[in-house]
Order: sequence, then structure tokens, then C-alpha cells
Amino acid sequence: LHPYTLTPPHPSLMQLLNKQNKKTNILPVFAVATFGLNVITLLLLMFHGSMLERIRRVVPESLVQLADGRTITVSNQEYLERNPETIRRFVGKTMTLMFTWSEKQPPQTVWQGTSELLARDFRGKFDAEVIKELPRNVVENGIRDVESVLLIRRISQPKKIDEGKWQVDMVSDRVLFTSSDRSGANIPFNKKIFVRALDTQTISIPNRNNSLHSAVYSLNEARLEIYNICDIKDKSCSEQNGGQSNGTRN
Repeated sequence: LHPYTLTPPHPSLMQLLNKQNKKTNILPVFAVATFGLNVITLLLLMFHGSMLERIRRVVPESLVQLADGRTITVSNQEYLERNPETIRRFVGKTMTLMFTWSEKQPPQTVWQGTSELLARDFRGKFDAEVIKELPRNVVENGIRDVESVLLIRRISQPKKIDEGKWQVDMVSDRVLFTSSDRSGANIPFNKKIFVRALDTQTISIPNRNNSLHSAVYSLNEARLEIYNICDIKDKSCSEQNGGQSNGTRN
């Protein structure tokens, strides 16, 4: 019997098998490498997104130049949103300005100058309410020779009642001085004040020669207006009793 003789494979066949093995080994490595690159790319995108969000919160979004040449930085927020302290400051300073009179600055001048801070359809009602609460002897004298000061005791945190609308409660006293009464007549002035946001500033250029107009312009920069005022104990009063438009003047 002749033993079996193993014939070595043909060299070309060996080369073909080696190439197939190499291809089979490369494919898994390529798939793993591709998956790893995709994971790294996704992590980088998430990291960059978180960094951009952090920068957006810390750094002001816009630099705004005002009509008088000043520049301010503003944060990115909806045009109907306002900071609570901005609303409280607007209410306090507006009401103080409206009820501070003197011989040099009589009430008619003050009301005419500050009317831009009131909704257009509320101005007539406001004038009537102001006169109604004055002592009879003051009204009979035509509010001449009268000095008035508003002493604010408390302004509540704004209560949001609708988009771009807030209610603020103010506890204060009006003190009226006349030539016949230098000690002053104290009139409680406790009010619900309804405020709404405006989409544009209504006063474009301040009159630097007029201190009242400059003060009104400064308050108007908050783009807010008072559209209703009523007694703090008046349960029938609501924001619907004032102006009906939201965000714009009538």
C-alpha cells in the first residue's frame, strides 16, 4: 500500500484565502471605529450645546443704542415679559410723579406731562377719579396754591393676570398743603393698579430742557403703561374694567 501523499495547495489559492481573511478581519474593526467616532461626535455636539446655553444665560444678547445716544445691554426675552422689580419701580415712580405738585409745577402741568404713562382710553377716567378724592375746599379753589406729596408705604409684588398684564397693590398717603393749612391734609391712597407691557416705546426723544418730560421718558423706557386704577377694597374692580387692548396703545 502506498501512503497518501498530501499535495500542497496551489500558491494562487493561498493568496486568495489570505485576502479573504484580511477582508473579514478589517470589517469588524472598521465598524467599531465608525461607531466610536459617531459617539465622540455626539458627545462633542452635546458639550458645545451646553456651553452655548451657559454663555447665552450669562452674557447679554444685544447692545442697544437709545435715541439720546446712550447704549444699554438687554437680555433675550419675550417682549411682553418684565422683571417684577421693573414693574414695581415703574408703578412707584409713576404714581409719585403724578401726585407731586407745587407752585412751579401745578397739577395740570403734571397730568399733561405724565399722561403718556397712562393708556389712552383711561386718561379721562383717571382725571375724574383724582378730582373726586380731593377735599371740597381744594376743588373749589381750582387746585390753586396747592402742594401735593405722595408717600408710598408699600407696593406689592406684581401678580400676573394675563400675558403682559399685572396687578400691583399700593398702600400710600397723599398729603396736601395749602396756604391755609401748612400742616397738611392726609388722604389715604390705597389702590389696585393694573399695568401692561407695550411692544414699542411711545416717547422717542426726551426733552432735556424739561425735567418732567425727561423723567417721563425715563419711565417710558420700561415700555409699560397703567391702564386701570381702582380702590384696593373694590371687589368689583378687575383688569377688564380698564383698557381692552394688550401691548399697544389705542
